[in-house]
Amino acid sequence: MGAPGPLSLNTVTVKEKWGLAECIEGCARHGIPGISPWRDVLQAMGVEKAARAIRDAGLSVSGLCRGGMFPAADAAGRAAAIEDNRRAIAEAQAIGAACLVMVCGGLPPGSKDLDGARAMVRDGLHAIMEEARAAGVTIALEPLHPMTCADRSVLSTLGQALDLCDELGAGSGVALDVYHVWWDPALREQVARAGTRIAAFHVCDWLVPTTDTVFDRGLPGEGVIDIPGIRAAVEAQGYRGHTEVEILSRRWWAADPDEVLEEIGRRHASAC
Repeated sequence: MGAPGPLSLNTVTVKEKWGLAECIEGCARHGIPGISPWRDVLQAMGVEKAARAIRDAGLSVSGLCRGGMFPAADAAGRAAAIEDNRRAIAEAQAIGAACLVMVCGGLPPGSKDLDGARAMVRDGLHAIMEEARAAGVTIALEPLHPMTCADRSVLSTLGQALDLCDELGAGSGVALDVYHVWWDPALREQVARAGTRIAAFHVCDWLVPTTDTVFDRGLPGEGVIDIPGIRAAVEAQGYRGHTEVEILSRRWWAADPDEVLEEIGRRHASAC
């Protein structure tokens, strides 16, 4: 098995202590060639200022997190979500992001209509695809672990994501986060089906025991996910993009960000 692709830092990994400017400087300082901002820190810094700083630091942008969150209780809420996604497309274009990662959204408050929420996701994606294609921004659907179905994403498996990509056509792809898909018995089959539509590859680890199913991710090598094995399957389909480290962890958020980046760098070759 060859070495993993170039490293990228998802800014949520150090979100409690660093803004985007510090993340850009930290990546440059630690020799990390890629970055993937979340929209809150991008907007806080200013899109144009951030785009200049990223270019000046010589960083590639492996993705922008996140679009999506389409389901809403009424038509006005659904329309507002579509407009927000149009703004996200413009932001992704401005910073030269390889893709716009989609966390598609859960059930509207008070709803138990899962099929209806999935229909809202489908309709929302169709509404933005023409604009995304015109901007040259790949829409990368990220399936999330089923535990998040109610509140974060009704898109739970890579197979579901690829079914939507089949509908959406050109300009759509998938963001594969090992934390969310490692458990899927159909994973290898669906990775092969994805082929060149894999637009992003996110890594972290599943700890045993896990004390919080959202905010207790481990660094690569700390848990039970066969990250190199999944990466090999992804690369067998021709993926040559970044290996993006995305850690949502109260434990690591409390640590010194420079130490976190140093540890990520050490683990990149051995555990990714």
